[in-house]
Amino acid sequence: MTTATTPYRSGLRAGHDGFAQLLRAEWTKFRTVRGWVIGLVAAALVIVLLGLLSAAGSHTSCGGPSDVCPAVPVGPDGEAVEDKFYFVHRPLAGDGGITVRVTSMTGQMRLPDATPGVRRVESGLVPWAKAGLMIKESTKQGSVYAAVMVTGSHGVRMQHNFTHDVAGGSDGVSKDSPRWLRLTRSGDTITGYESADGKTWTQVGTADLAGLPATVQIGLFAASPGALTVTQADLGGSITAERFAEATATFDQVGLQGGAPGGGWKHDDIGATLEPDGTVHHPGGAAQSGGTFTVTGVGDIAPRADGQTIENTLSGMLAGLIVVIVVAVLFITTEYRRGLIRTSLLASPRRGRVLAAKAVVIATVTFAAGLAAAGVAVRVGTQILRANGNMVLPVAPLTELRVVVGVAALLAVAAVFALALGALFRRSAAATTAAIALIVLPHILATASVLPVGAAQWLLRLTPAAGFAIQQSIPEYPQVLGNYAPQAGYYPLAPWGGLAVFCGYAALALGLAVFQLRRRDA
Repeated sequence: MTTATTPYRSGLRAGHDGFAQLLRAEWTKFRTVRGWVIGLVAAALVIVLLGLLSAAGSHTSCGGPSDVCPAVPVGPDGEAVEDKFYFVHRPLAGDGGITVRVTSMTGQMRLPDATPGVRRVESGLVPWAKAGLMIKESTKQGSVYAAVMVTGSHGVRMQHNFTHDVAGGSDGVSKDSPRWLRLTRSGDTITGYESADGKTWTQVGTADLAGLPATVQIGLFAASPGALTVTQADLGGSITAERFAEATATFDQVGLQGGAPGGGWKHDDIGATLEPDGTVHHPGGAAQSGGTFTVTGVGDIAPRADGQTIENTLSGMLAGLIVVIVVAVLFITTEYRRGLIRTSLLASPRRGRVLAAKAVVIATVTFAAGLAAAGVAVRVGTQILRANGNMVLPVAPLTELRVVVGVAALLAVAAVFALALGALFRRSAAATTAAIALIVLPHILATASVLPVGAAQWLLRLTPAAGFAIQQSIPEYPQVLGNYAPQAGYYPLAPWGGLAVFCGYAALALGLAVFQLRRRDA
């Protein structure tokens, strides 16, 4: 006789540990705990309110009857630019070009006063002093141009539209070693050449200037940015000063191809500003003797780096970030403190998925809050700054979008990082302290002129604070003299590269938290 055995069936209902169900459960937990929701709203409000208060307290005025500062030139790509130089030019109708020999390039610059009140000027050129040939749409500041030039210590260069720079030969100019330059136009294409003897020519570069008018200005120019000095401060950081500098170049063997009827040489001090008595402040000039031109220029033809930036409206970012860290830590440590984590793990035995669901929820809600806060702070704060007379460096719409979205992403990654630390430490105070020490403190030390520039840059390469690079809106230009230090708002890593470093830290911390959660009892 055979006895049938009934298979054992547990009286307990099988748990549903699908990831979608876990997400729904964690979202329900978050939105039903009033303190967490209020905390995240408070973080967004802190970012907005502190940013707007900072903008409202910033005012700029210039001397004059109206105290209104002159408009800053804007380049073809929408960026603020420096467009100040001396230009000896004539019209060019259609295709053509110009060839010259540069026989000398000299200059002078003011150095820090050794004796107070006694001006100290010496001969010499700053590295990016420049002189050469230019084709420009018009004499209006910010208009389209292309130029081939010799420089103070960077050899021959081909530059166009302020932000583009191509290196040519590295040789400089002297009486015994002149350089020939040539600039030609064919339609919208401008090509620059150099030669050591005027016979054998090497192409330096080309520029496509779309929409160039039929008649443009062609000629000789000279310019020199100020002499920049950066000194180490007593308590770390650096002090930057920029002083007067000028460049003088001598041109001969000037050859023109093409031209315009009745076109003669004209002299323009592009971008010159006037003193209160009506005289030109630091004027340039030019002289002609036979076929030789001597041109002296002051200023620069490059992107502008001094002024307020859109990230200045995010001064509440650090305070808001600290609030986000606290909320993210409590999102996990509260369950440990109250013993609720055991219930969560019983409902989903795959422990790593529980932590992953928490990370997705806290990252999503933080990103949404950060996106709204950053968008309001940047857009409204920028309007307030400009209304108060401040010059805010314009950026392309995609750059502004990257800053706003990037700040939201930075907050979201910080929330995941703090959540992971909360799971590792299981104590709110320890996890919050560790997160602030690893994210906020390195940023403060690097940007508050506490550390030397080199140490500050390494701190922003190697720590989670590298993620703050995502909010930098003005890039570093190799062809522009500047103090590219964290104290001035410049980060050593590219925006997305810095955020990637922070993401790596967050992923590592989350991985360690999952590993520990699987090994230890809840």
